[in-house]
Amino acid sequence: MNNAILVLNAGSSSLKFSLFHCHELTDLSIIYQGHLAGIGSHPHFTVKDTKKQLLLSQSLPIADHAQALTILLDWLAQHSTEFTLIAAGHRVVHGGALFCSPVSIDATVVEQLTQLIPLAPLHQPHNLAPIKLLHQLKPDLPQVACFDTAFHAHQPKVAQNFALPHHLTEQGIKRYGFHGLSYEYIAHRLPQIIGHMPAKTIIAHLGNGSSLCALQQGHSVATTMGFTALDGLPMGTRCGAIDPGVLLHLLNQGMSVTTLTRLLYHESGLLGISGIDSDMQQLLNNNSPQAIEAIELFVYRLNREIGALIAILGGLDTLIFTAGIGEHAAVIRMQVCQMMSWLGVELDEAANRENKTCISTTASKVSVWVIPTDEEKMIALHTYRLLT
Repeated sequence: MNNAILVLNAGSSSLKFSLFHCHELTDLSIIYQGHLAGIGSHPHFTVKDTKKQLLLSQSLPIADHAQALTILLDWLAQHSTEFTLIAAGHRVVHGGALFCSPVSIDATVVEQLTQLIPLAPLHQPHNLAPIKLLHQLKPDLPQVACFDTAFHAHQPKVAQNFALPHHLTEQGIKRYGFHGLSYEYIAHRLPQIIGHMPAKTIIAHLGNGSSLCALQQGHSVATTMGFTALDGLPMGTRCGAIDPGVLLHLLNQGMSVTTLTRLLYHESGLLGISGIDSDMQQLLNNNSPQAIEAIELFVYRLNREIGALIAILGGLDTLIFTAGIGEHAAVIRMQVCQMMSWLGVELDEAANRENKTCISTTASKVSVWVIPTDEEKMIALHTYRLLT
């Protein structure tokens, strides 16, 4: 019977999961993957097999994450003749200054992660919910926490600090960076795909949440997200970097913290600029001036931030596109690369249209690649390593 690792990624109204067969570290393969979406509103349970064929698509009355996890475990139990569950790995957005690598979860770790909720109030509670529930339902099952902040934890101090008084920095107010599991997976795959580890790399993780990471010899040295996942690039509904004076102005004008939070996290970004949609593909299919404006600003800000990271790296060897927009929006990749022509970037237009792995020409001074990310597999790898 196959040993298996369950990977869980809990959001505010969803529970994504992947089940990995784990014969050995070099042989982690998907058995099942899916999600329970729309928890509390329009819940739906979807499961796909190793070939991404749909096995289950069912609407269910799921009121909360506890019920969602129970339904998932019941479904897995019905298929338990195919595998033995040996551990669960969890995506946890924030590890703070304490957790710089994946960790086996015990009561002390849960308490420490709970104390980090103020640093990621919109994500951390949802990440912790299945950890606590799984401990109740399967108390003997080993669990591992993998952090989105950990990949950036060893950046130079100058890259992490804000220009604030030291006592605030000592309280943990600094740049943490996020999307670390995605960046770590790409860094893990680069030598296999390219044939070597490039000295100077920028990875563009572009999705509903977007950020950039500069890698020196595969290690994070700078990233666009900071203290929170609001910073840096404009995103689907998040504003990205903004003059803090704007926030003070809105508060002085009477806007409440709750309203301001909703504005910055849920009403800004591509949705706010366009007034149409937060989905890049929908905007690319829309020829309205508002959609065009949103796309232009996204590409402009993306190139401005790439320029800043090139300055930190002292040049650029490799540019990687990943995540939903990065992997599928050829028009965005083309526009970004056109603005980087000053650096000697030459795009192979046919390869780009076809979403090939390498999309730059042989004459390009910077190689450009499209590499699908797999945060779940990175979590499974970390979980397996801690078990063995």
